[in-house]
Amino acid sequence: MIDAGLPYAPDMFSTGESPHGCGHVPRTVHQGIRSTAADFVTKGHKSAFITIKTSVTVDKILFTHDDATNEPRATSVATLAKDGTPRIYHARREIIVTAGAYCSPPILMRSGIGPAAHLAAHNIPLVVDSPRVGQNLQDHLLVFQFYEVSEPGLTNDHLVYHDNAIASSYQLYVDKKEGVLSTFPFGIFGFARLDERLKNDAAWHIDAHGRDPMGLTASQPNLEFWNTELYGGPKQFADFPIDNKHAFAMCTLLFNPHSRGTVELSSANAMDNPKVDHGYLSDEGGLDMLVLSEGCAMANEFVMGGSGTKGIIKGAWPADLGHHKHAKRQDWEDHVRQHATTCYHASGTCAMGASTDAVLDSKLRVRGVSGLRVADVSSVPRVNNGHTQVVAYSIGEGCAEMICEEAKGSVEGNGGSFLKLTPERREVAA
Repeated sequence: MIDAGLPYAPDMFSTGESPHGCGHVPRTVHQGIRSTAADFVTKGHKSAFITIKTSVTVDKILFTHDDATNEPRATSVATLAKDGTPRIYHARREIIVTAGAYCSPPILMRSGIGPAAHLAAHNIPLVVDSPRVGQNLQDHLLVFQFYEVSEPGLTNDHLVYHDNAIASSYQLYVDKKEGVLSTFPFGIFGFARLDERLKNDAAWHIDAHGRDPMGLTASQPNLEFWNTELYGGPKQFADFPIDNKHAFAMCTLLFNPHSRGTVELSSANAMDNPKVDHGYLSDEGGLDMLVLSEGCAMANEFVMGGSGTKGIIKGAWPADLGHHKHAKRQDWEDHVRQHATTCYHASGTCAMGASTDAVLDSKLRVRGVSGLRVADVSSVPRVNNGHTQVVAYSIGEGCAEMICEEAKGSVEGNGGSFLKLTPERREVAA
């Protein structure tokens, strides 16, 4: 897993305040195995205080009236097993939803927290009219630009697509956790701004606060680039370079997108997937398209005009796309519309904020009820300029710290001492 995902730091690939640079990024792969957050509550990290239920779908949160706060209090979770068997789990202190930007909003909405009209359309009793639940969906839009190379050995396609390569590569992974399947096939990452390239475009200007039309300062990049070491990507990319052909991609990712989408219920049934509309490239004024298409033109210049690529790049892959001949930004707009895809960074659909219409407060608590938080990347008001893995981890750690602090205050307020509790008791108190 690429972790390029620290929130953007100017010195990640460069020095000083320069937004330009390239280099290798951290990858959460160790000894051939990709690590995820699940590894820290499973395998060698199992805890007697954590019970994991698999093949269980959360239906809704159930509430009782809290006399102390005079508002609904989350007290239990209604679930459905794979065979449809219902079961309710009761909470002693509070409930934390961590289902992500696509699934946390539907859980809240099925629980009666969401836009009143939308819930009424699905005959869901209203608990809290929270119009921003499921709104503000953001993602990093990504464009793959594939190229064919003229010589073997410059890419790793021969380890996957040619002859019986996939069988031998798979066996090597099974036996030793080594080879092409033991890591993600991404190479160098880079950042860039587009001020010089767009300075003559009427839409591009720097405001009085030093920010460009995308809301970024001169030290923040507009784009992220990286290359792949072989052909591949999301499932729509199925033109594999067989017959000893060789290809790779330049990838262009848009930072600070202005387009917004939605997550809505398709029904009140928890087993039905939600309706997701990313609203890609829908921003008023077309700034997302402006920046992303210019980024594709820039990436193409790297590949086709670089001093080290002459005689090596045959052209676009598949050849009939012909994008290697695109010379201007406008030439790339159709390619962006047809081939732009998700970077799996969905965020923002249960955003926190100071205003009363924000879904969450600054401590991730759902407004209008007590005993309920959302602790995932749906909570961020704006997707970070970088990949979201570290952001998700940080939200989880921050939530845990806030819960511990509140538990500490509760224990000490009742004449006890949180600091004197054993780690096990402290975990229970939290």
